[in-house]
This record gives sequence, C-alpha cells and structure tokens, in this order.
Amino acid sequence: MSALIIDDEIVHYEVLGRGRPLIFVHGWVGSWRYWIPTMQAASISYRAYALDLWGFGETSKAQSRYSIDHYVTLLDRFLEEMGIAKIALVGHGLGAIVALMYANKFPRFVDRLMIVGFPMSKSNLNTRLQTEAPLDLEKWLLAGATIPEIARLEAAKTDNKAIVNTISNLDKIDLNQLATNLTHPCLVVHGQNDQAITMPNGETRLHDLSHTIIFEESGHYPMLTETNKFNRLLSDFLALESGQSPSELQIKEEWKRRVR
Repeated sequence: MSALIIDDEIVHYEVLGRGRPLIFVHGWVGSWRYWIPTMQAASISYRAYALDLWGFGETSKAQSRYSIDHYVTLLDRFLEEMGIAKIALVGHGLGAIVALMYANKFPRFVDRLMIVGFPMSKSNLNTRLQTEAPLDLEKWLLAGATIPEIARLEAAKTDNKAIVNTISNLDKIDLNQLATNLTHPCLVVHGQNDQAITMPNGETRLHDLSHTIIFEESGHYPMLTETNKFNRLLSDFLALESGQSPSELQIKEEWKRRVR
C-alpha cells in the first residue's frame, strides 16, 4: 500500500506503469480498486495513479473534509506532493464532478478528461445513494458485474457520511455550468442502464471539444461490465493529439465481437 500525509491525515493511492501521468478518481461507491483492470491496461503506456478520497478506502475518515471542494483540494495537493504537472483525468460519478471542478480551477494542469456517469444535475441521482448503506449500494450497483472479491469488500470501508455529505453539497454547485465552462477535450461516457445516475436525453454536449459515448450493455460501472471496450476507448482517447476533439471516437464493431 502506498500513502502520503496531507495535513496530518493519511491519503492512500496506488500507481502502475511508466510514462505520461494518468489519474483515476473513483465514485460514490467503492474506492481505487475498481479501477485495477483499466489501470493495468493503461500502465503499458502510461503511469496510472488512483487515490482514495477522504472517507473512502484506506484514506483517512476526516469528516470535516467531506465536500467536493475539499476533494478538489485533495487532488491538487496529491499532484503537488507527487510532483505531477500535466495530467489526463478519468473520473467516475463523484470523481467525474471532482475532475471537472479541478479542470475548471486549474486548467493549465489538465490536458484532457474522460468523465463516466456524470450527473448533469443533482436530480439525475437516484435517491438510494443517500438512503442506503454502502454495502447495500455495492450489491445493487455491481449486480452482475465481474469484479474481484477484494474490490467488492472496499464498500465496507466507505464512511456513509462521505456519500451523503457530498451529494448534499451538490445543492451549491451548478453542474451544468461546470460542464459547459470546460475548455479541455472531454470524452463523456454513460452506461445505458445506469441505476444510480439518469442518463441525459440526447448527447451530453459540453462544448466543441466534447463527445459522448453510450455503453449499451452497462450500468453504473462500464469499466467493469464492458472492460475491454472501455479500455480500448480510453486508449484511443489518450492517443489523440493534445487539444484534439474526441468527436470521431466510437466503439468499433470489432471490439463488440471480441467481447461478446
């Protein structure tokens, strides 16, 4: 286990591979561990990092820091401590919001973003996220997904207050404006059958450098239910020239045949 100390509190992270830095930020249910298959694939060409936010996984349960702003600060401090300057960001759910806020606040440090299961408003979130225990949420959201048991156990380490507080925090954030203010190339990914986040009607259009891909056989975790397709799509996105729009990216037919 890798960790560093930020403001006298433990922040857990893991890293794989060598190359340009790629940062993964988890969502409301789970921790860094569900990124393992994607990190392993990306580590062939990139240095892939994933950290646990306050209240999740092995990072300190510092309840005074359970807010989106504190998570953005945590990401910034993490990058500073690790000596990382320019990054590609991949965020899921809560992590997608953190990634977008970080890119808006520190645009010079971000090259591109992939946001998975991004809610365009708080109303897009299923109320079960705020009313059920993390273990019950894990069983609900990961039903049918192939995932190592050790990753499933991570839900038990989540402080439920971290989920409830950050969702309540969304009352103060205009998610739609946050998305449309973005100026970086951004690939938006949704699972067609996402139980936790209602997919917007039509394409989630942020700006001219954004593009939406729908994973038709996935729920809340396309990186786990359609892993090969997700990893190939991320690889193609990362291979684009800096500043290039991902508008031409698509799930190719040969990927579909290979994983069925």
